[in-house]
Amino acid sequence: MSTSLFTSFDLGKLHLKNRMVMAPLTRCRATAEHIPTDLMATYYAQRATAGLIITEGTSPSPNGLGYARIPGLFAPNHVAAWRKITQAVHDGGGHIFVQLMHTGRVSHPLNLPAGARVLAPSAVGLSGAMWTDQQSMQPYPIPEVMSEIDIHKTIGEYAASAVLAIEAGFDGVELHGANGYLIEQFLNTASNQRTDQWGGSIENRARFAIEVATLASSRIGASRIGIRLSPYGVFNDMAADTDTAPLYTHLAGALSKLGLAYIHIVDHSSQGAPEVPAAIKAEIREVFHGALILSGGYDRAHAETDLIAKRGDLVAFGRPFLANPDLVARLKNGIALNQPDASTFYTPGEKGYTDYPAAS
Repeated sequence: MSTSLFTSFDLGKLHLKNRMVMAPLTRCRATAEHIPTDLMATYYAQRATAGLIITEGTSPSPNGLGYARIPGLFAPNHVAAWRKITQAVHDGGGHIFVQLMHTGRVSHPLNLPAGARVLAPSAVGLSGAMWTDQQSMQPYPIPEVMSEIDIHKTIGEYAASAVLAIEAGFDGVELHGANGYLIEQFLNTASNQRTDQWGGSIENRARFAIEVATLASSRIGASRIGIRLSPYGVFNDMAADTDTAPLYTHLAGALSKLGLAYIHIVDHSSQGAPEVPAAIKAEIREVFHGALILSGGYDRAHAETDLIAKRGDLVAFGRPFLANPDLVARLKNGIALNQPDASTFYTPGEKGYTDYPAAS
């Protein structure tokens, strides 16, 4: 008898062949100029048996290219390169969304092209350091405070990138509103100390996310847009406060009114981060009428349990998909999994990327 993880699901106008989602995974395999490569096409095509693939974080703006060798989607050469990847996935029978990730303050000038700026809601720097190909680890800089003009320009960049995504053949777009990147930098009081209409109250802090989703929806349709959120997350110096639950309930309700395809909830408690309370997941489930994607340390049994209990509609797998291009078949047939090699997560080349074997 077929189990729920391997049954089909209609996501917006897409018919997914199963409920397994390949989670977005930063792999740093684009060129130094942030152009996707043919090797990336091979990587994603190998995993086209997923019901839905969500790409690695891809910047909608030169200002959002905070990491070395992450891809962009804001220029014609990006579109042409991504089109090879979407075609490869579609040829394999898969569906693919691009994750639009503006890194905001999670950045360094050495990782940005000439003329780009490290921008954030407030001049609050991150602790620690980040990798640069030129000078190895470097401390995070204090970001430049975004002006009203900067904010509206950035909202427009997300929307323009969404249009380019459809031109490049993507089935849709996931807005990265999690893990301490720009959208969450507006949501979270640890990074947003503004006193204008973009900070302070729940409504003001949620405004940037809602306006990004609204403008992008007006350009490509809300049924082609999802968003990733990480309530109670602590990655990149995020911190919960007493308003966290009502903030995310408000945001989910507003996004539901727009008609977004899905909310993708990040829960990194399996990796030692604070657990996302079941209550906030249930509240989001209650007020958001699109699909809910669950993620965070799932195996088949846990996924089946949560799907059967209707805690979510789809389940995202990260590292298991990284190391197992045929993860769907392996889980369905009880085949042992390859283990991921963490030393190759962000290094250039095919090692630890396209050379993981499929089961014979």
